[in-house]
Amino acid sequence: MKKMLRRFSLLLSLALLATTLPVQAQQIAFTWDDLPAHSKLPLGDSRVEIGRKLMAAMKAEHMPPVYGFVNGIRTEEEPLSTPMLQGWRDAGLPLGNHTWSHLNLNQHTVEEWEAEVLKNEPLLKQYMAGQDWHWLRYPNLAEGNTPEKREAARKFLAEHGYKIAGVTMSFRDYAYNDPYARCVAKHDDAAIAQLEASYLAAADATIGYTRAMAKTLYGHDIPYVLLMHVGALDARMLPRLLKLYRSRGFSFVSLEDAEKDPFYKNDLDLSLPSVPDTLEEAMRARGLPVAAHPEATVDLNTICR
Repeated sequence: MKKMLRRFSLLLSLALLATTLPVQAQQIAFTWDDLPAHSKLPLGDSRVEIGRKLMAAMKAEHMPPVYGFVNGIRTEEEPLSTPMLQGWRDAGLPLGNHTWSHLNLNQHTVEEWEAEVLKNEPLLKQYMAGQDWHWLRYPNLAEGNTPEKREAARKFLAEHGYKIAGVTMSFRDYAYNDPYARCVAKHDDAAIAQLEASYLAAADATIGYTRAMAKTLYGHDIPYVLLMHVGALDARMLPRLLKLYRSRGFSFVSLEDAEKDPFYKNDLDLSLPSVPDTLEEAMRARGLPVAAHPEATVDLNTICR
């Protein structure tokens, strides 16, 4: 009887300890694609102002340095966007390679794609002088549509000292920026409110969608790498978006810290073979069903047409 009481007392003590220990927040690394110009520019806005809003929101939340992935061609297409890159660096934020013109590897030869990666490097060297800019985000997350192409691209990146910026969470924020520009042009505040609500709902639903895959695959969360784009609605919504992630128990970490997780091992060591680079790919590789990705609650193709 005494032994049973001691055991019960021990179990009760452990249970009480478990309830008082701090809960480890889930971790997420923000990353931003398409600097310095993404999607349509709403009337009265500027790329520099979009960048300023993004940087101000991240600073207010005391986020660690967040990578922005650059398409250098935008500095030629929209010269007025170029100061956004210097603003990003002045805020202590790093830049990485997104190829010169956002070239999709699946739709081009490896040689064409390699040339695009290299063409972007002088701009990165200019803005990241003395710091490491050897992170690459594949445009459209296209890593090659054949095993031979995937391995050739990895070999090239390894030879040039790159690491891959993987993506394990995306609520397709990019799809909202063109509709937002249309609604601004029409001065349709009601439609803008619909877009804002749908944007946050998509982000929220994608949290559950993504975490469910990680739990199925590994039995626990991994540090997630979130794909974002430097669009006008993103800049408008970022303070609310960051609060949403905070409210769901996330803490913000750097890309480097997130990719210390074993899931990203093959993104850091490109001498290793190509493996599934997204949670969806990992699910399919194990023969597990992949749920439908959460959809927008408004028709993004027709709103404000």
